[in-house]
Amino acid sequence: MAARLGMLGTFVVLFIILEVYTYFGLKSIFKSDQSIKVFTLVYLLQSAFVLFALYQVYSGLTQGEVFRSTKVNFMIGVVFTVFVTKFVFGGLMLLQDIGRLLTYIVQFFSDLIGQQSEDGVSYPSRRKVLGTIAAGIASVPFFSMLYGITKGKYNYQVKKVKLAFKDLPPAFDGFKIVQISDIHAGSLDSQKEVEDAVMLINGLDPDAICFTGDLVNEMKDEINPFIDIFAKLKAKNGKYAVLGNHDYYGVPRDGSQDAYWDDFYAKFKTMGFDLLNNEHRTLSKDGAEITLAGVENWGAGRWFPKKGDLSKAVEGLAEEAFTVLMSHDPTHWEEHVTKHQKKIHLTMSGHTHGMQFGLNLPGFKWSPAQYRYKHWIGLHENSGEYLYVNPGFGFLGFPGRVGIWPEITEITLKSV
Repeated sequence: MAARLGMLGTFVVLFIILEVYTYFGLKSIFKSDQSIKVFTLVYLLQSAFVLFALYQVYSGLTQGEVFRSTKVNFMIGVVFTVFVTKFVFGGLMLLQDIGRLLTYIVQFFSDLIGQQSEDGVSYPSRRKVLGTIAAGIASVPFFSMLYGITKGKYNYQVKKVKLAFKDLPPAFDGFKIVQISDIHAGSLDSQKEVEDAVMLINGLDPDAICFTGDLVNEMKDEINPFIDIFAKLKAKNGKYAVLGNHDYYGVPRDGSQDAYWDDFYAKFKTMGFDLLNNEHRTLSKDGAEITLAGVENWGAGRWFPKKGDLSKAVEGLAEEAFTVLMSHDPTHWEEHVTKHQKKIHLTMSGHTHGMQFGLNLPGFKWSPAQYRYKHWIGLHENSGEYLYVNPGFGFLGFPGRVGIWPEITEITLKSV
């Protein structure tokens, strides 16, 4: 909690600096005294609203709210949106101001060496046209993020993927796995939107549903308002889940860990999920079998839990067994899965969220996530082994999504 409040304090200081700098930058666009007065009044009103939003965020943090309300999410979203918008505008204005400063320095030294102009040395004023352009550019993230915190966060997209394997048992040709990941129930603020997504998943008529971790942000009880909703998910061959890094964060350190985990595991069971903690299940169809394995979280990052044990999860499996793996963090695939002696035909991961910001277009994908994760979204292949990274069902931190929409992945296995 202290760390969060410290981060919030730092954010407030940066925000105030941006607020003042942006005011003077936007003020340069207006020329008449009347327009400046109107602008100043409007700007002060929006500043007051943002400060009120910051207070709401602060109240939520200090009160330790487990369940996120629509109001608090909106306030957090407003703060993020305004901060990013003004950061973009301020950055563009700073480029102009650096140019003004350099121009003044050149004029000043020219004056010193005797090349003084008739009007003397003066500090260049800001150019209205450049301020107007900067404001126009900054409006793009403003309106994009405003959509992201109101509609984008529940703009569920069904991504359909077909994967062909020579060693897939013919009986499983057309076997449909629906993957969801990163529910982050502590951030969700609409039971109706979640229920609509559940109905969308059921409409796909999946053979199996696989949830690849991060059920909550940090406290197990965050899922409570949604247990009955996720219990409505239906799949002919069962529903399966693994733990993500956030699922470990709420574990107490007072000796009651066993009771905590017993209750947390019971929540998965109530929802109908078979939780695979470094273990596997055999799926049968028309006398044929494939294996579904699941590991606890393993992440290459320094602060992420490393409890995943792939060898334990596939222990006893025949070398030729067709195997699908659920592993929350995609770094596990390159670090361990592709190097393991047992061939893992398909690994399903999540974790990255695609940073909830970027572009996910056919033939072109971009997000800040790619500078941290080599495999941050979509399908990847290495020597006949596949990884699919789902960008997530919910959201974390920023209560919205821009360009990287919440995804429900339908993976159809094909026999060739």
